[in-house]
Amino acid sequence: MLEVTNLVKRFGGFTAVNNVSFRVDQGEILGLIGPNGSGKSTIFNMLSGTLAPSEGSIRFQGQEIGGKPPHRIINAGIGRTFQIPRPFKRLTIFENVALAGFYGQGGHSRARAFEAAEKALNAVGLPVDRSSMVDGLGAAGLKKLELAKALATGPKLLLADESLGGLDEAEMDQAADMLRNIRKELGITIIWVEHIMGVLMRVVDRVMVLDHGEKIAEGLPTQVASDPRVVEVYLGTDAEHAQAVAAAHA
Repeated sequence: MLEVTNLVKRFGGFTAVNNVSFRVDQGEILGLIGPNGSGKSTIFNMLSGTLAPSEGSIRFQGQEIGGKPPHRIINAGIGRTFQIPRPFKRLTIFENVALAGFYGQGGHSRARAFEAAEKALNAVGLPVDRSSMVDGLGAAGLKKLELAKALATGPKLLLADESLGGLDEAEMDQAADMLRNIRKELGITIIWVEHIMGVLMRVVDRVMVLDHGEKIAEGLPTQVASDPRVVEVYLGTDAEHAQAVAAAHA
């Protein structure tokens, strides 16, 4: 479905992503992990059209999309969430999601956008009524809203950017299960960027690890969690937890 080859992104003299290649097959959940500054967000920004690659190729369903603007990427079938939800607070929950649907696969059709909003809100468990306001949502609700907006665009591939940030343990488990159900029930392929390794490891099919803009490991969760290079990057309890979770779900 997605083929990334020799991807490079430079900002002046600084190379944020250096010669990264990977692929994602249809129906897969790929976990993308790495410490802050490792290049995860830069890769997401290039995949979603916010940034153009300095070098390399991004092919989605056989078509080159590297450097295309975000609206073209959305229309091609790639949706994304953002780490920090920034909804329109004067709009209702439904209106926020319908707006995303209108500019996504809804094709600027109000009826199709409303239909997409209802489907997306049902998928994440948010109210479908058209009067509930955003200011009534807590951290978990805002993460669900962010996910619903992405789903309303009608993606074939979802870029989930730190869906667990700011959640408690029970909410993290619920959010992780929600991503797994989206793949199972809606048939959406997912790339999931996350810092909470232990939760991610029990959901994803494969893991790719970045460090200082370069890919240092890729493979099954059990393989990656025991890779010495990964353990060195994630020294301490986070690496130990990830190993234990990956082994338990092997």
